[in-house]
Amino acid sequence: MDWKIYEDPMAFSEMVEALLYKDEDRNSLFLGILSQIRNGRYEEYFLGLATEGDEVLAALMMTPPHPLQLIVLKETPNLAGELAMHLKKEVTEIPGVIGDKAAAREFAEAWAAETGTAIELHMDEGLYRIDAVAKGLEKSPGAWRVANKRDAELLEEWYLLFEKDTGVGASSHKEAAAKIEQFLDDKEIYVWEVQGEVVSCMKKSRPSKHGISVGFVFTPEQHRRKGFARILVAEVTEELLLEFDFVMLYTDLKNPTSNKIYSEIGYEQIANPVHLRFR
Repeated sequence: MDWKIYEDPMAFSEMVEALLYKDEDRNSLFLGILSQIRNGRYEEYFLGLATEGDEVLAALMMTPPHPLQLIVLKETPNLAGELAMHLKKEVTEIPGVIGDKAAAREFAEAWAAETGTAIELHMDEGLYRIDAVAKGLEKSPGAWRVANKRDAELLEEWYLLFEKDTGVGASSHKEAAAKIEQFLDDKEIYVWEVQGEVVSCMKKSRPSKHGISVGFVFTPEQHRRKGFARILVAEVTEELLLEFDFVMLYTDLKNPTSNKIYSEIGYEQIANPVHLRFR
């Protein structure tokens, strides 16, 4: 196995992007973040490829402090062990790994053997795709709109609550404010509003050639169980499908409520990735 680290994201993309687009929906997270790296959204990143001759075996990407993303394109004997050995020489810390359940687990075990760290299952995820929104969904009061600067303070508070609820991060107030400001500048956040009160939110992100992802679906406790999130996601998804062939989202499979809601909208699970943490 040959191993190469890329400082130039364009050179990395030239090597791997066409391969990833063969399964654009399943690789949407990797493709979307790679696009963001090329567009300058991340100052710090790590890009690596494992190859054998002209064939790419695996692609790796990390944007600290986020976990390593791993895509195995061709299974080969002891691939995970060799990746762990090379990575130990290149990076001081890997907080975790996200990828296909079997590939992520195999790498995690190899990394644990190399470094002595413990493995913890952070999230067993469902990767969902939708091509058309289901008809006849019950409509909740209100309407959606694109969020604006007047929503910033509320969305900052919700972002911190969302991170706490899902365990996906622990931003400071300053970090949350910066993220929301960027999302608003990029017109990525949508809200559901009832009689002038914002009651739910979601965002779009990481567009690829034919698809886009949605996330940060959040409704505060006092407005839950009223169908606001479901109708917001459904109507914005329908809007996004005017521009894209499909829409993707990730769920925590331990949350039956959200999985039921997304299935009712028309999302179908196509993969079961995992997020493993290292302790």
